[in-house]
Amino acid sequence: MVEVTRRFTVATAPDAVVDYLRDFSRAVEWDPGTVSCRRIDSGPVGVGAKWHNVSKISGIETELTYELTRLEPGRIVFVGTNDTATSTDDITITAGEGPSTTELTYHATIEFSGAAKLVSPIAKAVFEKVGNDTEKSLTRILGDVTD
Repeated sequence: MVEVTRRFTVATAPDAVVDYLRDFSRAVEWDPGTVSCRRIDSGPVGVGAKWHNVSKISGIETELTYELTRLEPGRIVFVGTNDTATSTDDITITAGEGPSTTELTYHATIEFSGAAKLVSPIAKAVFEKVGNDTEKSLTRILGDVTD
């Protein structure tokens, strides 16, 4: 299992952050590994909504089906699955110290199954870089508080 956590502040109000992040199809904008992500069901975006995600990390392409499993004013959780892994993106959203700022805690857990478990030690370093790049992307999109 690989776990990566990033905590950072953006220059966007919490409600707007939740509204932006709850639609996982936007992962193409902020997740550096996402090649494509499309909704595979219909209706309002809420708990139970699903997306087909194609990611490419370190030259390896994988497809997962993601489901929005938790949607609250202060927390969003997506769980992606395929035959070799379960990926959980658990995002906590709280009001920042400044006006219209938000503190994000992004916790990603990737649990490999079967023979894929063998890559866990190597994957840690790869996903730490992805965590850094994700933080940079979200800060760029949602606003850097130092600007």
